[in-house]
Amino acid sequence: MKRKIKNILSAVTIGACVAANMTSCESYLDVDSYFYDQNTIDSVFQSKVLVNEYINGIATYLPDESRLFTESPFPFGLASDECFASWQDGRHAGMYFMLGNETAQSEHFNNWAHYYKGIRKANILLSRIGECKDLSDMERRDYTGRGHFLRGYFYFCLLRQYGPVPIVPDTPFAVDTPADDASYPRNTYDECVDYICDDMEQAASLLPESRTQAYQYIPTKGAALAMISRLRLYAASPWYNGNTRYADWKTEDGKNFISQSYDNSKWAKAAVASKRVIDMNVYSLNTVARTEQTVALPSTVPSADFPNGAGNIDPYQSYKSLFDGSINAELVPEYIYYCNMTVGRGSNDNSNQWIATPYVLGGGNGLNVCLDLIDSYKMIDGNTIDHSSVQYPYPSADHAGDRIGGEGWQVSDGYTVTPNSALVDCYREARFYATIGYNHCMWPGTAYVGSDDVTNIEVTYYYDGNGGPNPNFPEDYNHTGYTCRKYIHQEDNIKGTSRAKTFAIIRYAEVLLNYVEALNELEGSYTDEATGITVTRDVEEIRKYFNMIRFRAGLPGITDAELNDVEKMREAIKMERKIEFALEGYRYHDLRRWGDADEAYNAKITGYNTSVRSAQRTDFYKRTILDSKAIMKRVFSQKMYFFPIPKTALDHNARLTQNPNW
Repeated sequence: MKRKIKNILSAVTIGACVAANMTSCESYLDVDSYFYDQNTIDSVFQSKVLVNEYINGIATYLPDESRLFTESPFPFGLASDECFASWQDGRHAGMYFMLGNETAQSEHFNNWAHYYKGIRKANILLSRIGECKDLSDMERRDYTGRGHFLRGYFYFCLLRQYGPVPIVPDTPFAVDTPADDASYPRNTYDECVDYICDDMEQAASLLPESRTQAYQYIPTKGAALAMISRLRLYAASPWYNGNTRYADWKTEDGKNFISQSYDNSKWAKAAVASKRVIDMNVYSLNTVARTEQTVALPSTVPSADFPNGAGNIDPYQSYKSLFDGSINAELVPEYIYYCNMTVGRGSNDNSNQWIATPYVLGGGNGLNVCLDLIDSYKMIDGNTIDHSSVQYPYPSADHAGDRIGGEGWQVSDGYTVTPNSALVDCYREARFYATIGYNHCMWPGTAYVGSDDVTNIEVTYYYDGNGGPNPNFPEDYNHTGYTCRKYIHQEDNIKGTSRAKTFAIIRYAEVLLNYVEALNELEGSYTDEATGITVTRDVEEIRKYFNMIRFRAGLPGITDAELNDVEKMREAIKMERKIEFALEGYRYHDLRRWGDADEAYNAKITGYNTSVRSAQRTDFYKRTILDSKAIMKRVFSQKMYFFPIPKTALDHNARLTQNPNW
C-alpha cells in the first residue's frame, strides 16, 4: 500500500502538503481523491481503455471557455472595455476585477491550484504511458501528443491570467520530498513561453491533422501549432518585449521577469508560427453562398469571388453561422480548436444567450455593450459612420434616432433592420448585425410554439419598452441600448428551444490576423532554421491575408496608404481584431499585450440614455456618459495587467512571489 501511494505531486502541491498537515490541505489538494488516484494508478497504465479515460479526466480541468459572461472560470468576458453586466454578484464576478475590487484573498477566478492539478496529471500520463503495453503505436503517439497539449495548455492558462509562473519538474515528485526541495520560484515570461511552445511542438509532431466527428473536440496538430502562433504573438508584443515598466521586477537570481531588451526577432517567430498553420492547407475562413436576399455590395467592395472579393458570399451568414449553431462544427473549416457551448434552456441559466436576452423573452436582460465598441463598426462602404457615403450618412445628434422608415433594410435572408430602427443603426457592416442587439432590433425566437407572446418581438430599450427592467429587479435593465446577439440564432427562444452551439477557442481568422500583425512589425528578413520559412514585411502578403478578413465581412480591402505605413497598419490591425473578435474574450488580452489597457479602461463608459421613455426617442439616442452606478465606475492601474496570485498559493510555496503592487 505504501509503495502504491508514494509518488506524484507537482512542486506547488507538494509544498502545501509537506509544509502543513493533511487536514489543513484537504480543500487545496482534495486528499481523498488523491489517495484514490494513487491507489489505482498502477492499474490505469495497464489498460488502454483506462489510459484514455485518464486523459479525458485530465481534460476536465480545462476551463469552459464558452462561458464568457456568467459563472465564468476567468474574468476575460466582463473585465474588458467591451461590455459590463447590469449587476455585480458571484455569477458575474468579472465585474469585481473591472471595478478594482479583486484582492489576493478573493475566491473569484482562483484557478492557480486547479491548473496545477491538471499539470500534475499530465505529468503522470507522460511519465507512465510507456507502461501501457496494449497501446498501438498510433494510439501511443496520439495519447502522448494529447498529454503534451494539455500540459502546455494548462501552463498557458496560468500565464495569461497570472503572468510568469513556476515551471515544475516534468518528473513527478515522491510524496516524502522535503518542502524545500519541492518549492519552486517563478520562471521568467520568456522561459514560460518557450516551455509551452516546446510542449506544443511535441504535441504537433504526434497529433493527427484531423479527427472524426465523434472526437472533434480533442486537439489536433493544427490546434497545437495555432497555440504557438498565439503565444509567440503575445511574447512579441510591447508589454512582454522590452517593457521597462517592469525593470525592477526580478527573479530570485536577478533575471528580469519581463524582457528589458526589445527583440524584433520575436515578431519573426510569431510570423513563422502562423505561416506554418496557413501552409497546412487544412483551414479556411467560413463562407456561405450569396442568395437573392443578400444585400448588394457597395461599389467600394470588389465583386470578384471570395477570397479576391465578396461577390459570391453572404457576409452576414458567413460570419453569423460561426457562432449561432447554423452549421455543425465538423463542417466549419475555420474552427481549429473548439468546445461545446452552454445554451439557453430556461430562466436563470448560465448561457451567453440568457444574460443578453430581455426579461420579457425569458432572459436576464443584463449584458450591456459599450458605445465605444459600437462606434468601431464600419458602414457597408468601409468608412467610419461619420465619413460614410451610403444613402443615409451619419446624422446630426438631433437626428441620430430618426426612423429609417419604408420597409426597413434587408441585410440577408432572415435578417431585416426594422423600419423603426434608428439611422445610427442602419447600413452598418455585416458583423454588426451578426453580433449586436440594438433598440428596435427584431428577435424572432420562432423555436417557441406555446401561447406566450414571445416570437417576432421588436425589442426596445426605453425605460417603458419591452426590453425594460424586470419588475421584481428594477435595477436589472440594459444601460447602454446595446447587447450581444452573437451566440443567439434567429430561431432561438429561451422559453422554447435553442440550437446546440460550438465555441471556437481558436479559429483561422485569428491565425491570419496574427500573421499580418507579426509581418507588419518585422524589420529585415528572417529565415527559420527548423522549417526553412522566410518572413519579411511583405506588403502583398499582408494585403492578401488581411483582405480575406475584410472581404468575408463584405468590406473593401486595405489601402496602399495604410499598407505602406507601419503605424497606420498597426492601428488598422488593432481595429480589425476589436471587431472580428468582439465579445469572444480576445479583447482583455489584446489590450494588455499592446499596453493599451490603461487608456481603454480609464475612459468613461458611454451609451444611450435608456432611462427615458419611448415618447422621448430623440433623448434616448443622445450619447450619455454612464457613471451614476457602481457597476459603471471602472478603474485600472498597472497592477491589473496581471491577476493577483492567490494568497493560499503563496502560503504553500515559500519561494513564490506576488505580482507587482498586489
